Order: sequence, then C-alpha cells, then structure tokens
Amino acid sequence: MAYDSSWKPKYNPWAIALTVTLATFMEVLDTSIANVALPHIAGSLGASQEEATWILTSYLVSSAIVLPISGWLSNRFGRKRYYLTCVAIFTIFSFVCGIAPSLPILIIARILQGAGGGGLASSEQAILADTFPVEKRGQAFAVYGMAVVVAPAIGPTLGGWITDNFNWHWIFFINIPIGILSMWLSARMVEDPPYLKARVKEASKARIDFTGLVLVASGVGCLEFFLDKGQEKDWFGDPMITAVACLAAVLLVIFIFWEWHHEDPIVDLKLLKNRNFGTAVFLQLILGMVLFGSTVLIPQYLQTLLGYSAERAGMVLSPGGFVLMAMMMVAGRLVSKFDPRMLVCIGYGLTAAGLYNLTRLSLDSSFGTITLWRALQVIGLPLVFIPISTLNYVGVPASKSNQISSLSNFARNLGGSAGTALLTTFLARTAQTHQTQLAANTGPGSIGYQSYIATITAAARAHGMSALGAAQYAVGSSYQEMLRQASMLSYKNAFAVLAAAIAVLMPLPFLMRLPSKAAKPSPEAAAH
Repeated sequence: MAYDSSWKPKYNPWAIALTVTLATFMEVLDTSIANVALPHIAGSLGASQEEATWILTSYLVSSAIVLPISGWLSNRFGRKRYYLTCVAIFTIFSFVCGIAPSLPILIIARILQGAGGGGLASSEQAILADTFPVEKRGQAFAVYGMAVVVAPAIGPTLGGWITDNFNWHWIFFINIPIGILSMWLSARMVEDPPYLKARVKEASKARIDFTGLVLVASGVGCLEFFLDKGQEKDWFGDPMITAVACLAAVLLVIFIFWEWHHEDPIVDLKLLKNRNFGTAVFLQLILGMVLFGSTVLIPQYLQTLLGYSAERAGMVLSPGGFVLMAMMMVAGRLVSKFDPRMLVCIGYGLTAAGLYNLTRLSLDSSFGTITLWRALQVIGLPLVFIPISTLNYVGVPASKSNQISSLSNFARNLGGSAGTALLTTFLARTAQTHQTQLAANTGPGSIGYQSYIATITAAARAHGMSALGAAQYAVGSSYQEMLRQASMLSYKNAFAVLAAAIAVLMPLPFLMRLPSKAAKPSPEAAAH
C-alpha cells in the first residue's frame, strides 16, 4: 500500500495510536476475562456449566462473522463512523451483560457485544496504516500489538481477581468507562483520509451484495460454532456437529466462488493473490494458533495437574505479558532498521525454541520456573507480529487498507479458534494413548508398580486404615497418578508439535517482498 504523503492527520499520530489502542485492549481483554468467571455466572443465573459456555461461544461466533465484512462496512459507511458505532455497541452491551438477569438475556447481549467488538481491531489497524508513513508503521503497530498480546495474558488474572473480590458483573462493567473515553477521544482525533471519503461516496451508490453478506455470515458462523463446540460434542461423532461442518463447507465454497466473480464483493478475496498479503494471512493464521493455543494450554496444565487456582494460573502468564510489551517496542524499532523478513524468521525460531523448552515441564515444576519459561516462550512473538503487520500492506492500493486489516485479523482469530480446538482434541486423544501405554506397566509382573502399591498401602495402614481399605486406596491412588502422568505427557506432546509447526515456517517470510522506501505514492495508487 502506498502511503499518501499529501495527507496528514490533524492530531499527533501517536495520540491517535494510543486512542485506538484503548478500544483494542478493551475488546481483546473481554475475550479472555470471562473464562474464569463462568462457574460463578452459571451458579448466579441457575445454569449448568455447559449452558454457561454459550457466554463465550456466542461472543466468538458473532465477532467472527463481523470480522471479514468489517472492511466492506468501513468502505460503505466511512471508517470513522463505523468505528465509533462499534465502540458504542460494544460499550452499551457490556452494560447490558453486566445487568443481565438471566442466561438467555446475557447470551443475546454477548452476541450484540461481539458484533461491536468484531469490527474494532480491523478498523484500528487500518487507521494506523493510514495515519503513519511506511517507515514508522512498525512502531505504530507495536503500540497496537501490545494490546493484542498483553490483554489475553492478563485477562484470566484480572478476571479471577475481580470475580473473587467483587462479583462477575464487574468483568463487564469495567468496559464502560474505557468505552466512553475511547468514543470521546476517537470522535475528536480520528478522521478518514481523502481517498476513503471518495471511496465511501462511490460505495454508497453501488448495490449491496446481499447474497455475499448472507453467505459469509452463515458460513463463518457455522465454522466458528464447529470449531468451538467440536471437541465438547466429540466432533464427527455427533450428528449436529457433522451437519454444521458440512453446512459451513458448502456455504464457504459457494461464498468464495460468488465473491471471486462479483464486481463489488463484500470480501475482496483477490487480494490473496498479492504475494505479501497471501503469505501474511497464512502466517497470521499460525500466529493465532500459537498465541491463543499456548495461552490456553499453560493455565489448563497448571489448574488440572498442579492444582493452581484460576487467579494463580493467570499470574504465571502475566509476567510474559510485560515481556511482550517490552519486546513490542524493541521489534517496532528494529523493523525499520533490518530486513523484516529476517526478523520474522528469527521470531519463529525463538518461539519454536521456547515452546520446545516447555516440554521440560513436570508435575514438580515450581511457580517461578514455569513463569520464567512462559516469558521465554513469548519473547519472539513480537518479532513475528510487527513485521508481518507491516509487510501486509506492501504492494496493496491504499483503498484496500480496510479489507487488508479485516482479513488479516480474521485469519489470526480463526487461527486462535482452530488452534484451541485442535489442541484440546490432541490433548484428549494423546492422553488416552498414554493411559493405555502406562496401564500396560501396572500388571502383577511389574516390580515398580508392586513396590509403589506396597509403599502406599503401608502408609495408609500407618494412618489407621484397614488392610482391605489400604489396598483399595493404593490401587485408586495409583490410577489417579497414572491419569496425571498420561495427561502430563500429552501436554509435552502438544508443546512439541507446536514447536515443530513453528520451526517449519521459518523460511516462509522470505516469500514476501520488502517495502520500497523510495517509492512515491501515485494518485492512481491512492484512488485505485
């Protein structure tokens, strides 16, 4: 994308960057902060744990539907107007979520909250791309990136603290002052560049592609539902999940064909032919898998195997968030001085090494050790996120910046959903395999097993249990220990697979072209 140097925003670009980052932080935080409060919400509203998960699913599905069409909506109604509308919707329905008296009302409010939240990230990224020249975009995206990666890290900790010290209603109410401040600052500072105003006038005269709108909304909605509920319902073992998966596949194939041949598509899929953007979308997909997948795996490991509380498990992630914050600023400065493709390659290498290091986790790992290893695991992610976000726009007309940002954010979020679903399934299946293997060593002929049983039995007898009771307790204890060991091995396998997947991607950034610093923006590029 060529930067139009003839237009400059009225306000300081860094003030604009901080302003739009407020809403990003608020929205991304909301995707993770509610997780730890689900049991409290379920108990308060008289719902089962499974019913309460719809509080998460409804938001994710709604947000996923809006993401790919947010670029079109920005072009149709004006980016500033659309952005302010999204902030308003998100803030208003955060309040409705907080006062919801029943689960159905809360789920409806979450759907509408997700509709507002889904359009925020893509609009903000496009605003930054237009506000900053090419040589400064890396630092601008670093500010934005801090919100994207730090919010999920501190979300569980903050959510646990609020729930424990106040009540679950406040995890939604905290959005209100931030939302109001964001709307006030955005209304004053954010503005649409001239090319976009001209684009809005043209788009307002064009006919709306209702067919594409219905296809993308229903197709993406079905896909997100399939990914979110698949593991819970045993994937294709459940008729409903199978039907939803087939429907998603059919709708999305029709959507791709329809949009590819439409003169004014809702989602401009032909942008994927651009080598930089096509590669960046794939890398964003994998980045989402790693970022969200590891953020889910580590707290699960700590809570299910080491007995950590939700708040304490979140505290393990929080220092990693501060490491990310510092590295974002470092990456923002490096991207304008070094080959961004090499930075991505190095970032993937560091991330792969950090993930593989997590295979050393054991049932005896200390809080400090896990916290340090988590911080090392995320240290390379900013070297991936910032350069990819910058290279996204190389060779793309300015008029397509809204589409670029919406598709890249959709890819990252889809990767997060797919990565979480696949990793959850992988953990369950490999744990079963390890259980079978470990159970083979618990027969009468196993000297180690018999020694373990004898030790536990003797300890139980020493505490006053009968011989029969002590023997039964020893067998039960050995079974529980076997389950923990099998689960631990499955987590090790998951981290190893993620490390291998990341390592394989290291050469891919070199498929992308570098931005031309000497290139001058042409009127054709801005109006194309």
